[in-house]
Amino acid sequence: MTLIPRSLAIAKDGGFRALTRITVLCVLVSLSAMVLTSRAIAQTQMQVYGVWHCYSDACSWASVPNMTTFDTDNHWIIARSSSSTSPSVNLVVLSFVDPVKLMNLTNDSTTNAGIPIGMNTNVINYFESKGIRVMMSIGGASFTSHWDKALGSNPTQLGINAANAAKQYNVGMEIDYEKSSNPNLTGLQKFVTAYRSVLAYDSTGNNKAARLTIDLGNDDLYLTALANYATTNWLSTSNPVLDYANAMVASQKTSVSSLETGWQQHVQGTSSVPPVAPAKLTGSLWLIGGQPNCNNYGSSDEETAANFVETIPAALSNTTNGMLGYMFWAAGCQGNGTGCTFPPNTCEGGVGVGATSLNIPIPMPALRQN
Repeated sequence: MTLIPRSLAIAKDGGFRALTRITVLCVLVSLSAMVLTSRAIAQTQMQVYGVWHCYSDACSWASVPNMTTFDTDNHWIIARSSSSTSPSVNLVVLSFVDPVKLMNLTNDSTTNAGIPIGMNTNVINYFESKGIRVMMSIGGASFTSHWDKALGSNPTQLGINAANAAKQYNVGMEIDYEKSSNPNLTGLQKFVTAYRSVLAYDSTGNNKAARLTIDLGNDDLYLTALANYATTNWLSTSNPVLDYANAMVASQKTSVSSLETGWQQHVQGTSSVPPVAPAKLTGSLWLIGGQPNCNNYGSSDEETAANFVETIPAALSNTTNGMLGYMFWAAGCQGNGTGCTFPPNTCEGGVGVGATSLNIPIPMPALRQN
C-alpha cells in the first residue's frame, strides 16, 4: 500500500493539496483494481443450473403430456424472457422413476418398461432441442422403501436396466435414495457397479447417458452414512465413479446462511464424513410459483448465495474452489401444498434472470474434474 507523506497531507500550498488528491485517487484506483482482480480470480463459473421437474401430477409422470399444454406450462424453461430464446436452465431432471418398476421393467397403465409414460421422447426432445441436458431421477422420498426392496432383491439388474434406459432415452440418471438409517450400501454399490459396467464414467460429458449423480442431505448430518460412502468411494477427483452430488433442499424456511453452513459441511467434511471437492457438489434451493426464487432474482436465495457458491474454498489439495452450481426443487407441480410454476406463476423473473446474471453456459460444458 502506498503511504502519503504527512508533509503533503498537511501542506497549505494549493499545488501540494492537488498532488495529495491525485495521489489518493491513484491509490484508491489501484486498490479497487486489486480487489476486482482478486474477485475475478477467486470466483469460479457455475456450470450446473438445473431444475427437478414434477410435471403436473406431483412427480408421478403417470400420463402422456399434451405437448401444446406442456409448452404453455413450461415455456419459461426453454425461453428466459419474451425477448430471449435462451433457456432459463441448462439441466432438467425428470422426477421420479420407481426403482422397483425399473428393476422389473414393468409395463402397466402408467409405466413403459419401468419408466413413467410421461417421461417420453417428446418431453425429452422438448428440452434437449434447446440445448438443455435431461436426466431422470430414480427414487425420491416416497420411493425409499422401493429402493430398499430393489437393492435387497436384484440391484445388479436395476443398475443394468437404468443404464439401458439412459441409453434408450439419451439421458443421465440420478440416485435419490433417502434412507437416513442403515441404508443398503452393499446393494447400492452393486447398482453403481452394474451401471458403470454398461456405461463408463465420461469426463467429457459428451455421452449424456453416462452421467450418473447422487442426492445427499443438505448437510452431512442427514443421510450421513450415504454421504460418507459416496464421498469415500464415488466422488473422488482422482478416481471418479459418479459425476457429482446434489446437496438437497432443507425445509422451506431455512435461511441462506444455514444452507451455506450445510454446503460447507460437505466441502470441509465432518468427523463422520470426509470432505468432497466443491467441483463435485451442487447446492439446492426451493422453487415455488409466486416466490422470489421463481419471480424476483434481486430478492432471491440464488442471488444471495451466488458469491458463496462461486468462491467456497476447497479443503482438499489439488482441487478448485467454487461449487458446480444450483439445483431448484422443483419446476411443475411438486405437490405438498406448494405453488406450481405454471402460468401465471412462471419463473423467468427469478431463475431466468439468474441464468443471465450468473452467465450460465448453455449447453452445459464438460464439468470441472478437480
